[in-house]
Amino acid sequence: MSDKKIENILTEKTVEAIKALFEQTVSPNQITLQKTKVEFEGDITLLVFPLTKVSKKSPEETANAIGNYLKKNVAEVTGYNVVKGFLNLVIADSYWTNYLINSEAISDKPEANAETVMVEFSSPNTNKPLHLGHIRNNLLGASVSDILKAAGKKVIRVNLVNDRGIHICKSMLAWKKWGNGESPASSGMKGDHLVGKYYVEFDKSYKLQISDCKLKGMAEEEAEKKAPLMLEIQDMLRKWEAGDKETIELWKMMNGWVYDGFAVTYKTLGVEFEKTYYESQTYLLGKEIVEEGLRKNIFKKKDDDSVWIDLTKDGLDEKLLLRGDGTSVYITQDLGTAIKRQEEFNFNRLVYVVGNEQEYHFKVLFLILKKLGHEWAQNLFHLSYGMVDLPSGKMKSREGTVVDADDLIDEMVNTARETTKALGKTDGMNETEAENLYHNIGLGALKYFILKVDPKKRMLFDPKESIDFNGNTGPFIQYTYARIQSVLRKGKEQSIKYQVSSIKYQIQKKEKNVIKLIHDFPAIIKEAADAYSPAFIANYVYELAKEYNQFYHEFQILKAEKEEEKKFRIILSAKTAEVIKTSLKLLGINSPERM
Repeated sequence: MSDKKIENILTEKTVEAIKALFEQTVSPNQITLQKTKVEFEGDITLLVFPLTKVSKKSPEETANAIGNYLKKNVAEVTGYNVVKGFLNLVIADSYWTNYLINSEAISDKPEANAETVMVEFSSPNTNKPLHLGHIRNNLLGASVSDILKAAGKKVIRVNLVNDRGIHICKSMLAWKKWGNGESPASSGMKGDHLVGKYYVEFDKSYKLQISDCKLKGMAEEEAEKKAPLMLEIQDMLRKWEAGDKETIELWKMMNGWVYDGFAVTYKTLGVEFEKTYYESQTYLLGKEIVEEGLRKNIFKKKDDDSVWIDLTKDGLDEKLLLRGDGTSVYITQDLGTAIKRQEEFNFNRLVYVVGNEQEYHFKVLFLILKKLGHEWAQNLFHLSYGMVDLPSGKMKSREGTVVDADDLIDEMVNTARETTKALGKTDGMNETEAENLYHNIGLGALKYFILKVDPKKRMLFDPKESIDFNGNTGPFIQYTYARIQSVLRKGKEQSIKYQVSSIKYQIQKKEKNVIKLIHDFPAIIKEAADAYSPAFIANYVYELAKEYNQFYHEFQILKAEKEEEKKFRIILSAKTAEVIKTSLKLLGINSPERM
């Protein structure tokens, strides 16, 4: 038996078969293999239709000829059947048992000469806490980063914090007016929540002023511009941009509160970054690029001195790059930041994890970078994700509009506590162990429920539904892992060894199904990495947990009659647990040893 994976063997031998049978040469890329459908006998199916062009024979004749050749020349192929243009190949049981015993754990170390992939995610504003939308963003960014690492890439996780602008000044002005020196220490509030409180206070007072202005006969648009708070906020922003000492000190103090608050939430979510960029340090970066674009006649200056690019021939619009007064807009900063990152890290790819409302922005950004002659711009990707909704009335937020990330996390842990206690899963645990388990189950439920959905889709998150120990949920998969750990502990007590180099055992169909799923794991990681989609991993590990549970209920493990049977099933259980743990880790989820 070869050490190569069966797909590689079959691809090589099919190329060889076509040369021998039809005197034609095909490349390995022309060979398409897939899992055999459950209703047919076989393990791996060769798609024959594309090969009829070289065989000059019907699909059935081509399939039979190749099937006969593979059965004679590949030790791992023990039989085949043909269904129209599909060649279903039966793979020897010995291949699956050998694979199981000799398979190695997935490494997260980069391959030699690995490409560098930068992933930007989170990107919060420093005027309020992280919210439900940020949770999806952070979980996607962190998981995609880990999946890319598991696929052998060198990964750099970066954050771009929006720490300047009029929205930041709103919190600052409100605190200055009505804060009376309140701080996180004096109030007992997390810093980001405290700053968010003053952002809401500003908004309430500003709306009252707009109403007063309208009562005095102003149109709404004029009222919004001339409300006293708006005039004060614009003055504060001008002072900030001019480097006014008092304004800068207030900004630094309040931002410091927010960063401390964010750090707690990031730690709870298991999110970290190699580098954090701040808009206050990057917003001027694009100005030199605008000058470069003007010199190259890619950009045009209008009579009011504003700078634009005309993308109408590319199916887009005209885009403002610099205001007439010389101030930058978001895309100016993004151009500068992208180029700075390329100079700093020489990345091969850059993935922006940003909501789908910014799709147009990134189309424009990538196109401008290409027009400026940056070849690496073709390797920029916007991982666009949909909104997260909650069932109406399920949760109340502090602001009455947006659900804070911390509130949702607390609710998840509380729900996990109630559900787990009711099922008696913490019986015999001390309080610390039990609380740790509630935390792992609550966060596992949240992460799994969000990541199992294709990122592009808008989704409905139901906290209660996510914490179900049956069905396609995080707790079900965590419980499967804990169940296997219980089996392994008991096996150890019986001195059953499962570190062996070979074993002779006639596997059952259910056992083979589990092994085949374990065999698929490296390919699933590659698929998830290529698609930037943790949903591939989530739905894969659910299928593995489900398949293992069916095996567990149908077969004896520790009470199996034969010693080889017992040993093999312990090995199967251990390898399944290993893959489940790695899969959950790629989703940022902990695997409890006991539940």
